[in-house]
This record gives sequence, C-alpha cells and structure tokens, in this order.
Amino acid sequence: MANVCLLGDSIFDNAAYVGSEPAVIEHLRGALPAGSTATLLAVDGASANDVREQLGRLDGSETHLFVSAGGNDAYNAGGIFTERVVTVAQALRLLAGAQARFRTDYEALLRAIMGLDKPVAVCTVYDAIPGLGEGERAGLALFNDVIIRSAAEALIPVIDLRVVCDQPGDYSAISPIEPSGLGGAKIAQVIADLIGQHNFSVRRAGTSVFTGSARSSKR
Repeated sequence: MANVCLLGDSIFDNAAYVGSEPAVIEHLRGALPAGSTATLLAVDGASANDVREQLGRLDGSETHLFVSAGGNDAYNAGGIFTERVVTVAQALRLLAGAQARFRTDYEALLRAIMGLDKPVAVCTVYDAIPGLGEGERAGLALFNDVIIRSAAEALIPVIDLRVVCDQPGDYSAISPIEPSGLGGAKIAQVIADLIGQHNFSVRRAGTSVFTGSARSSKR
C-alpha cells in the first residue's frame, strides 16, 4: 500500500480546469492499489519556491512524493520574449539568465525534498500545449534541461510529461496550459505505474525516465 503525495502546481491541481471530469488526484486514487491513499498539496500557480513551502504541510506518513514544478517559473520568465536584442547571442544570454535563476530555485527545492529521505520522482513540463509558439517551446526546453539534469544528479526518476501529454486532447478546453480530464488520467496512470515498477530503494547513476506507455529507459 502506498500513501502518495502530489506536490507542485496546476499540472496536479487541475480540478478547476476539467469541468465535470475527474481531476488528477481523483484519477490517481482510482489507479492506485486497493488500500493506498493519495493527498494533494500542489497548488495552482505555484513556482519552485512555493513548492518548498508545501513541504511544511507533509505529516510524515507519506511513502512517495511526486513533484511538478517549473511551468510557472517558465511562465513568469516569459517577459524576456518581448525584450529587444540586436544579436542571437544577446537573446541566448537572456535565456541563460532565466535558466540560471530557475536552476538555483529548483536545486534548492530538490535539496529540501531529498532531506526528507522519502522516495521521490519529478516531472518535466509538457510542451505540446495547443498554440504554444516555437520560440516558447525552445525556451521551455531550457527549464526542462534543469529538471532532468537535477534529477540525474540526485539519482531520482523523472516522469517526462512531454511524452505523456502529447495530444491536443490532453489539454483543457478551459485553459490550454492545464491538463484535461484525459491528460490527467494519463498523468495519474504513469504515477501509479512508476510506483509499481520502480525500485526506489536503489539509486544508481543515470536517470530513469518514465512515459505514458509505462516503459522506462536509462539515459
């Protein structure tokens, strides 16, 4: 039996965007083995720094922690796309600065979580959002690079939501940056699959990457 806690942002806290359909937490409760529980501490709009504050609400009984953070950090940094630059090099320096700020916040979050000594997995930020521009998608890759590299250094698994939520129907009709009921079901299932398939007690070099097909690969 598992006592799973979801930490992070509206990728998990998506009830306001699915209408009458189940939210991620409801899908997860249905996907876990009988007797298991799932708690939602994630909050719509949370940044990586906000997720650190959510850790104070843990009661210590959790068996697995899942973290979705970075989407709002990227969104909040979106103003750099309106900055005037003369060269591509100047544009890249602006992006590198945003990435560096996120790296500082995200690594601090992971240090705080790893200090709890509990099984943990993190999620990338999906990028198949309807209407997302090519420039924004390229910028988002810099934030995902931080997430994947930080997870590799911490020897913890990653759920790659770029692969999990890869269809237009995975996104909410109310707000396209949020997961729909269908997308939420896919996210919940891969969380349940990871709990059932991954040996959290063994931490090895490399990153275990999990996708919606419930397959993992070492990179």
